[in-house]
Amino acid sequence: MESNVKNGAVPGEPAKKDENSRRGNWGNQIEFVLTSVGYAVGLGNVWRFPYLCYRNGGGAFMLPYFIMLVFCGIPLFFLELSFGQFASQGCLGVWKISPMFKGVGYGMMVVSTYIGIYYNVVICIAFYYFFMSMTKLLPWTYCNNPWNTPDCSGVVSSPLNATLANATTSLVAGVTEVVNRTKRTSPSEEYWKHYVLNISDDIGNFGEVRMPILGCLAISWFVVFLCLIRGVKSSGKVVYFTATFPYVVLTILFIRGITLDGAINGIKYYLTPQWQKVLDAKVWGDAASQIFYSLGCAWGGLITMASYNKFHNNCFRDSIIISITNCATSVYAGFVIFSILGFMAHNLNVPVSEVADHGPGLAFVAYPEALTLLPISPLWSLLFFFMLILLGLGTQFCLLETLVTAIVDEIGTDWIIRNKTVVTLSVAIVGFLLGVPLTTQAGIYWLLLMDNYAASFSLVIISCIMCICVMYVYGHRNYFKDVEMMLGFPPPLFFKVCWRFISPVIISFILIFTVIQYKPITYNDYVYPGWSLAIGFCMAMSSVICIPIYALYKISRSPGATFRERLKHACRAHPKWGPALQEHRTGRYAPMASEDTVESSVGEIPFAGDLYIL
Repeated sequence: MESNVKNGAVPGEPAKKDENSRRGNWGNQIEFVLTSVGYAVGLGNVWRFPYLCYRNGGGAFMLPYFIMLVFCGIPLFFLELSFGQFASQGCLGVWKISPMFKGVGYGMMVVSTYIGIYYNVVICIAFYYFFMSMTKLLPWTYCNNPWNTPDCSGVVSSPLNATLANATTSLVAGVTEVVNRTKRTSPSEEYWKHYVLNISDDIGNFGEVRMPILGCLAISWFVVFLCLIRGVKSSGKVVYFTATFPYVVLTILFIRGITLDGAINGIKYYLTPQWQKVLDAKVWGDAASQIFYSLGCAWGGLITMASYNKFHNNCFRDSIIISITNCATSVYAGFVIFSILGFMAHNLNVPVSEVADHGPGLAFVAYPEALTLLPISPLWSLLFFFMLILLGLGTQFCLLETLVTAIVDEIGTDWIIRNKTVVTLSVAIVGFLLGVPLTTQAGIYWLLLMDNYAASFSLVIISCIMCICVMYVYGHRNYFKDVEMMLGFPPPLFFKVCWRFISPVIISFILIFTVIQYKPITYNDYVYPGWSLAIGFCMAMSSVICIPIYALYKISRSPGATFRERLKHACRAHPKWGPALQEHRTGRYAPMASEDTVESSVGEIPFAGDLYIL
């Protein structure tokens, strides 16, 4: 029983094999790596990266992309993993390192809340398309449906009395007419707009709730809850399937795609280098932004997932494996997407650029339409949307676990740790209710508004402040010693330089680039009204504003006769900062050291130009 208490066990609970009995650990390191891969590899890898690559110089885009991965992506990934693993705390608890900056943790929670709300709506739409693909003929194949308009023009012929065999034959035969894409609307686009969304004419015109979408949203949240019902113990088992099967589907779609006519043209469009674009600042900005956002930095999820690692786990190795896997998946997905789009362009006799799209337009309009040209199209559609569901769920698991872990760690009572499932259920129910407005006829407008503003420049600011806090307020020497104590070796020199200088500079560049390149959001021809953009900016600022508000609160509550003394105390590491378990609190964290000694060795910070620059 003594060992259990030593490991932080909850009194009254049976003995556990976990290193940290109170919080729990991953069953093994494969679970952590697969979960982190599932978290980092999301919908953006499929529907954003290939489009960015083709728009920014094809193969030439790979150069700035991998440079940004090496100098910004992997170092930030390693920083967050080591941060969470060292303290064994979620995105709030880790800020014992410098309590004044705890607002950064609250900002991460706000960002994860926003993303979790709209991300699950995208997953639920994928669920809907998945269910609608369980038919002999995909409902967006022809223009002879009640929701179609006179402008609808399909890419396959629509015989009125076609049997399934005749329909299949017509699909194999390809297109019987060449249409002008500037004037036509495709059956898949009309199915998306007029049937699935029944989209309203304005963001303020909510109309009715789309009951099929609402039902799929309930299913989506229920699946996420079931997979997290026992926290990382249950989700760690689920990811063996959810993190690996998308690669099986990608490979199946890749093999099918490259065997089609026109596929090579699509892949050429995707990869042909335009080296002159390497000199364009926008290309480098897009590369840096894509690396930053696709790895999930500053969401709080990386810190949370790493907090369930064993203390001496080699998170340096993990960060490299996960980061490279994420980027390789993006490149691989490009072949899958553009081989099919090349086939579609070949059949339409139009350039690939006219069928290329990104975001929901790719997932729910362009790619589904291309699938109607294939024999046994429902099978390929089922596989594609099942892959999207799994990619989305992998990210959603971590978003929900981030919020739940932050709440449980912050309250920290034995009761709430034993009843973590209740917290998970409560957060899932609240997330479902907050997602209901996104299932209305104006839901797509709000979804895109949240996607563009809720997690844009605010993430960059959060990440930049985190780097400054850890490297310059807490002190880079202190942190390097902490990492060496945990891993058994200090961070490589390259990572020391990146953490202190290169990565913060790149993050600042991303922020400046984001501001300069800002354009008000639009959806097709719809221009968002000013009041909705104001709401978008409020969402963006709501996560950032947590940082100064909490800092002022902490300074005001800190002891000291002068503002300087209060500031110094608020920045100083908390006496409880360090490894969570007593057996790991060695050296300057050893229990025999007095509280004052621990404070001074861990958290003394210099002021007025004496920051840790050397």
